[in-house]
Amino acid sequence: MTHAPYPALRLRRTRATAWSRAMHAENRLSPTDFIWPLFVTEGEGVEEPIGALPGVSRWSVDRIVGQAREARDAGIPCLALFPNTQAERRSDDGAEALNPDNLMCRAIRAIKDAVPDIGVLTDVALDPYTVHGQDGLLGPTGYVVNDATVDVLIGQSLNQAAAGADIIAPSDMMDGRVGAIREALEEEGHANVQIMAYAAKYASAFYGPFRDAVGSRGLLKGDKKNYQMDPANGEEALREVALDLAEGADSVMVKPGLPYLDIVARVRDRFAVPVFAYQVSGEYAMIEHAAAARAGDRDALILETLMAFKRAGCSGVLTYHALHAARLLNG
Repeated sequence: MTHAPYPALRLRRTRATAWSRAMHAENRLSPTDFIWPLFVTEGEGVEEPIGALPGVSRWSVDRIVGQAREARDAGIPCLALFPNTQAERRSDDGAEALNPDNLMCRAIRAIKDAVPDIGVLTDVALDPYTVHGQDGLLGPTGYVVNDATVDVLIGQSLNQAAAGADIIAPSDMMDGRVGAIREALEEEGHANVQIMAYAAKYASAFYGPFRDAVGSRGLLKGDKKNYQMDPANGEEALREVALDLAEGADSVMVKPGLPYLDIVARVRDRFAVPVFAYQVSGEYAMIEHAAAARAGDRDALILETLMAFKRAGCSGVLTYHALHAARLLNG
């Protein structure tokens, strides 16, 4: 780059007025950048606040339809659904994931019937359905077995696609699952169902409140480090992304979000594909607790962190702040 020397060049000139700052902004936030994660639970007329996630609730199927309408009216294009499966429906093999009338499938159908013009993204992993809280099936030594788990994930994906899911999002981190799911979707006539692969999902300390939300805290036996990624690794994330794209992923995700913006930027620069990030439950909770402690202005913290995702190269962000942020942006 060639620049004139100071004072011919004063970089503060373009920052001097609001209209000029707006005109020179390199990135812009819009409600269309957001995917809103929602938790669904059994019952009727239920709104169940989640203590670890201030301002976030679990919703019964009838009430989650109202949330979908609010999202659509605010300009949010897509919802991400996560079920709080009852304890008696959990098992070692996660068989409830294959039930065509499970909580997730009923929520998908209800939303698509009532608000057909909003997208529905569904999580594919077995942790909401297993008694042990792992994302896959356990072998005799307690190790999460890969190929047998993939077979169940295929069935789970087809189950959700048949219910009306628009985007299948495998979050399990099993090897080869994207290609297997893509092949099955094609064979079963679901050619237009997208796959958003959790390609770089780290074994993070930021997931705690989410486990409360889906009822798996206290169930998890061991940890998930034999399939989720080591936070020390970056090059490995690029290999994971490359494999998922080669197997047919339409887009990829980095999770968590803010602590891994370097990974987002590297993925976008290397592959030039749609990359999303998940601003996970621990990140959300930190902002809420910081605002409650008057350590920062809540609205400003929300919008600044979401802009950081855009600046890093995100096509969109999964965030529990989606509805509030959309309303702020809509004025």
